[in-house]
Amino acid sequence: MTGDIVILALLIITAVAFDFTNGFHDTGNAMATSIATGALKPKTAVTLSAILNVIGGFLSVEVAVTVTTSVLKIQDSDTGALITGLDAETAMFIIFAGLVGGILWNLATWLFGIPSSSSHALFGGLIGAGLAALGTVGINWEGLMIKVIIPALLSPFIAGAIAATAAWLVFRVTANVSEERREKGFRYGQIATASLVSLAHGTGDAQKTMGVIALGLIAHGTLSDQEIIDNGLPPWIIIVCAGAIALGTYMGGWRVIRTLGKGLVELDSPQGMAAEASSAAIILTSSHLGMALSTTHVATGSIVGSGVGRPGAQVRWGVAGRMAVGWLLTLPAAAVVGAITYFIGHLVGGVGGAFLVFAILLAVGGYIYYRSQLQKVDAGNVNDDWQDGAEAPSTLTVEDGAAVEAPVAGSSSDADVPVPSAAVSAPHPADQREQRQKTPVPTSTRKDS
Repeated sequence: MTGDIVILALLIITAVAFDFTNGFHDTGNAMATSIATGALKPKTAVTLSAILNVIGGFLSVEVAVTVTTSVLKIQDSDTGALITGLDAETAMFIIFAGLVGGILWNLATWLFGIPSSSSHALFGGLIGAGLAALGTVGINWEGLMIKVIIPALLSPFIAGAIAATAAWLVFRVTANVSEERREKGFRYGQIATASLVSLAHGTGDAQKTMGVIALGLIAHGTLSDQEIIDNGLPPWIIIVCAGAIALGTYMGGWRVIRTLGKGLVELDSPQGMAAEASSAAIILTSSHLGMALSTTHVATGSIVGSGVGRPGAQVRWGVAGRMAVGWLLTLPAAAVVGAITYFIGHLVGGVGGAFLVFAILLAVGGYIYYRSQLQKVDAGNVNDDWQDGAEAPSTLTVEDGAAVEAPVAGSSSDADVPVPSAAVSAPHPADQREQRQKTPVPTSTRKDS
């Protein structure tokens, strides 16, 4: 087995791993609002999302073509061959290092529950590795600006405006409808809109990893851009990538789901449906146009917009601000990691360098997973009340018949993203509403005149 084949194999394995992290990192984009409002139970939501992500992966190749042509400039635009001075091994290692940069940033932001963009983590990693290897000539700046940067800047504001308008209209039209009836009706509608967002996510995010694998095959010489345009992607790439993102989605990125569903706005079903409908419309449109849009930016903008559009709703602008900082940092931070990864592998060189980078990825990924288990968020506590300013996760102990909150020993400060107690979970929102309806209301004392 030649060195080229070994590096290509590691590239494909790493791409599938990125797709998996993309799945659990971005589950919240589709299902956070439905889970938060009680429209869907947590496990039901992630299962439905996983199935629809698979279907979405088969519906489009436009975004995959964008990834192969609009980020790195490693091919001659006329002949399709690698640019002068670039061999197949180096080209594949650039892509491999970029993937590692994207995965590490994805895992780090997932640990802290920050809904950063998996797409921008991927592009940042590729850009950093490309700059480290080839300099500025290795980046397709025009394609990057048109297909990635401009959509990234505009999409949250467009999504927010649409969702705010939709939420305002919903509450205006249903002003005379009882809250119970309105919640019940829109909860059913949310199932449809959340499903549409999951389908849209498959048409966009799954395609990005497909495009990276295709780019690796192009660098190796076993595939060409023209073949993709004429015949589409090889079926095995679609099946593997759609399966990986679906599995990641089913695992559930509970930390990010919690931040989106509880940390930004306390959502009701009409707001949730407005946010999801806005997200689905924008993501599907961008996928059709081949724009590598961030579903995270769109979903977050829609949720904030649904809060703005509802009279009296409270938006936690501090949380939104921290998210925005994370967005701004994602692409350059992943680029730095991608560049460092390339330099580390390049120092060793060849297959040995590739295995060293892969070992670093496994070690850092394992450590992040270990840390995540110290402050666990799962389907049982994802809907616990949001605690602003909490400096450490807590467990509940019982002293003299009363629940007393005690900090977890050895846990570190996590003020930015409070994590709920893993020991005792709050009732599901739907169950809370049902309980309120059953609880008799005491009559007030009437004073005789």
